[in-house]
Amino acid sequence: MATTTNKAQLVDNKRVLETQESHADSSRSCIYLNNIRKVYGSTVALDGLSIDIPQGEKYALIGPNGAGKSTTLKLLVGLLKPDSGQITIMGHDPTSMDAKRLIGYLPEDASPYATLSVRENLEYVGALRGVDNLEERVSGLLGELSLSEYEKSKVGKLSRGNRQKLAVALAIIHQPRVILLDEPLNYLDIPTQEKVVGMLERLNATVLVSTHIMSIAERLTDGAIVISRGKNVWSGSMAELQAQAHPTESIENVVVRLMTGVG
Repeated sequence: MATTTNKAQLVDNKRVLETQESHADSSRSCIYLNNIRKVYGSTVALDGLSIDIPQGEKYALIGPNGAGKSTTLKLLVGLLKPDSGQITIMGHDPTSMDAKRLIGYLPEDASPYATLSVRENLEYVGALRGVDNLEERVSGLLGELSLSEYEKSKVGKLSRGNRQKLAVALAIIHQPRVILLDEPLNYLDIPTQEKVVGMLERLNATVLVSTHIMSIAERLTDGAIVISRGKNVWSGSMAELQAQAHPTESIENVVVRLMTGVG
């Protein structure tokens, strides 16, 4: 009888441990998409896309134009809804306020409020985000991104590069835990690119960068997700991606092979 009881106790303990391990694994998942399908009319943008990025990791979403990269980011920030499948941000529905508080989003060709000044944009978005010590945070971002001399300028009068600097600042003003970036280094000169790379590193957030430029992916992230025709065709670390290169082959060509299914 005692032996039977001990065996039953061991089985119960094993179940508890398995449940704890399962919970521990799921708690690390930050950006999660499962079998996502999104169709625009007769165009299939995403066709069973699945992604699972753990907390604190930095990944690049790599693919050609039309692969579904921008659609994926819009789904993650709740601007679009999938036709089927499941999406969560740290366990929250992307359309929920809990998720929105966690996310910083930089769309491709971002458009800050054109009729407001640079400082007014930052103060307005910072207030909406509930940023503590807002004036200090705004001044810090203006200085770090060399925007102080333009702080009273209307956004509509800025160069494209300065608008992009402001868009980056708006995306990270609340020091988000999850950062979604669509071609973040577009229009930026080399010194500013270096500043932005450093700023993102210091935030210590989970990052997903959409790009079709491998040099940007390598600078900003440690992992890669290659998508083609709305599907995840490969995912892993940058080191694993580079290891697939033949002698003298570029990493860009490796990605092309993965996207086209060529061995």
